[in-house]
Amino acid sequence: MLASVAQVTPESTQQAVGYPSLFLLVAIGALVPVVPTGALVSSAAVVAFHQTAPFALLIVFGVAAFAAFLGDVALYWLGRRGMKSKNGSRWLEAIRDRAPEERLAQAQAKLADHGVMVLVLSRLVPAGRIPVMLACLMAKMPLRRFARGDVPACLAWAVTYQLIGILGGSLFKEPWEGVAVAVGLTLVISVAPTVWRRVRHALA
Repeated sequence: MLASVAQVTPESTQQAVGYPSLFLLVAIGALVPVVPTGALVSSAAVVAFHQTAPFALLIVFGVAAFAAFLGDVALYWLGRRGMKSKNGSRWLEAIRDRAPEERLAQAQAKLADHGVMVLVLSRLVPAGRIPVMLACLMAKMPLRRFARGDVPACLAWAVTYQLIGILGGSLFKEPWEGVAVAVGLTLVISVAPTVWRRVRHALA
């Protein structure tokens, strides 16, 4: 038994803890949009890039995409329940609170023009997911149709942030340096649209 314990490498321990943790955090981040899920995926990709285990990056991609999909579908289902209820629900209120009127109007226009394909763009644009989800709820889109559109959205999201992590991991020998760069890039990407809108309104 001691021999088997000795054969457990730090890398295998990282995988045993890291993959379930990544899944839970991304799923929770989809339900409660305050967890920086993009930074989590990029950081996990950096660590996987420096590992010797085969398919580490592929597993990170699959875990992140699947967790994001489940979180999105769960939140949409909870939102639909709130729409059908006379008194609404705290989940529906949370979605509405994170969808400003201007962003919601834009999301509704894009949904009318492009259908469920707008879900792909909403996953890639910072703070774009919730307004589009609310627009789908207000349009009474069936859960099955939303789920079909959300599959490519989550796949595109996962590969985008994984590529950021791979870029950070390839620039430095030490994983922590790559993680720092990846987190920095994802934070810049997430903050940039908000800063740009404020600057544009200030100059208008």
